[in-house]
Amino acid sequence: MIRWLQWIAGGLVLGGIVHLATILVLPRTATRDAYARLAPVAPVNGFTVLPAPTAEASTVPFMDPAFATAVCRYDLAKGAIKLTVPVSQAYTSVTFYTRNDIAYYALNDRSAGRRAIELDLMTSKQREDLPDDEEVTRADRLIVESPSETGLIVARAFSPEPSFLPAATASLQAAQCKPQ
Repeated sequence: MIRWLQWIAGGLVLGGIVHLATILVLPRTATRDAYARLAPVAPVNGFTVLPAPTAEASTVPFMDPAFATAVCRYDLAKGAIKLTVPVSQAYTSVTFYTRNDIAYYALNDRSAGRRAIELDLMTSKQREDLPDDEEVTRADRLIVESPSETGLIVARAFSPEPSFLPAATASLQAAQCKPQ
């Protein structure tokens, strides 16, 4: 009887190890991640407003129909990027993801405190190469350091009512993600 319990316990431990290894390896081997799905739709260093999700289809899984969504695929190999996202009436957020879908920075209109979310996106090396300008303070210029040269910037504007969705979409159409 004890020998059977040892075999069962060993099987459970081995199953747990295989399960954890699979969970950790699977995201890195997936070929249809968010970056790959958005590659045909979104140009590099430019925002594209995604179509509203329907019950039949959406560009990216689990999109919320109450939000207008715009995506910028960025590439910092040639230099830093200047990001400008106008604030919508209700709520606007900007989230930064690496190429491997890891979120590393997020900002919303409440923390931006202006009529537009404006920042510079660059790698750590590009930030080190910036000249020190004593007249420009940290409050004047928000700089976000990207851990990778490529990734995604996702801007979302909330629409509290379906009738506000065109206004939220229009605010995201004015968003810019361009090289400096």
